[in-house]
Amino acid sequence: MNQDNPIIFLIDVLFDIYIAIMLLRFLLQTVGADFYNPISQFIVKATQKPVFIARRLIPGVRGIDLATLVLALALIFIKLTVLYAIGGIQPSIAGIVIQGLYDLIQLVIDIFIFAIFIQAILSWINPDPHNPVSGLLRSLTAPVLQPVRKFIPSMGGMDLSPIVALVGLMFIKRLILYIFQIL
Repeated sequence: MNQDNPIIFLIDVLFDIYIAIMLLRFLLQTVGADFYNPISQFIVKATQKPVFIARRLIPGVRGIDLATLVLALALIFIKLTVLYAIGGIQPSIAGIVIQGLYDLIQLVIDIFIFAIFIQAILSWINPDPHNPVSGLLRSLTAPVLQPVRKFIPSMGGMDLSPIVALVGLMFIKRLILYIFQIL
């Protein structure tokens, strides 16, 4: 696909932003983040209509909002289909499914990487703990950082768990890329 095409670039960016917002909604619900946080409210309002429709067709399972996750995956499939069509490429359905699953996993890992990175930088400037961004970042990164902190405790006031978690996430991302390239 020709990445120099400005139309492909614009469609790719617009879809990616909305898919990221959709995945943030799914992840924040999954980790039990503060629903009344202003950022959470923005995410919910930006995704409410399509999620409402999808929930009529796809029920949640054990507190997991499958409708939002399936909707994000469907948006990835639509994005890929549109981009391939514009680029004059005719991939197989299996190709779109494999690429879509890879893109979904990659985006989820990227969200965690960016969240941990931003949280680490914010810890250096010590922002107001009641800041909406700080609260959401703590909620979002806790499932990744807490297991790491069990093995690597804080040393002399330095929390090295974000570095270890970032390296681990980047390793997993490269491992998944390697696996998908084999497919």
